[in-house]
Amino acid sequence: MANDQMPTDPITAVGVLSSRSNVPDDYFVVAQTTDGSDAALWKDGLFKSKVTRYLCFTRKPGPDVIVDVKLIDIKDALPEGFIAIQETLDTKEPAMKKRRLCVKMSPRAAADTAVFDFQIIAKSKQHLVHYTSMGEINNMGLWYRMGEVPHPQSSQQRSSKVNSGAPSDTESRRTISRPTYEPQNCGSVTVTAMDGVPFGVAQRFYDTSKEMQQVNLMGITIKSLAEIEEEFHYNFSTERSIVL
Repeated sequence: MANDQMPTDPITAVGVLSSRSNVPDDYFVVAQTTDGSDAALWKDGLFKSKVTRYLCFTRKPGPDVIVDVKLIDIKDALPEGFIAIQETLDTKEPAMKKRRLCVKMSPRAAADTAVFDFQIIAKSKQHLVHYTSMGEINNMGLWYRMGEVPHPQSSQQRSSKVNSGAPSDTESRRTISRPTYEPQNCGSVTVTAMDGVPFGVAQRFYDTSKEMQQVNLMGITIKSLAEIEEEFHYNFSTERSIVL
């Protein structure tokens, strides 16, 4: 019976073999149907020579994956974007007699879905869960299973994802050197972080007039306002006597 468990890797290549004993490395051969019968796609006993064909595939990692498959008549035109399996992998003989197996390839990085598995059933009227029918050949049904292609994240993507929530160096320096005080609204009164801080002139700046009297800059004595008025006071008594 078909395995309900989804394979972890998509199929990267498909082929046909003349013998199920000539399986290439890293390939799987569909040698039996789901009920245990022989799954030869082509059987011919003419001229005392037995002709058989078996479907095979590999999931060996590669740059491309199989994204679609079709089973068409030998006389039908090749579907756009597909390639036909023309000969066997082991003997380079014609792959099939009256049908053609066609596959569509795509770069793995550009593929969202791909073919993950093949199954062959002896009775074409049966249905397989999670599988799609490809068609009939030699009184058997060919089915395939699609799945989502896994795309591992690159180191650059992982680094970008990790650092996306972290502030930049410029933002960190700005936060440390220039803290921001946001106002808080309490009813109709706006309160900031500077409220309650007393402001005033330092005591050392009071009563400096006497100290300034002693300051002499390049022979210039700095005097207070009272000293200036006393020294340069003029009562205009002479002018007043002339007028009178």
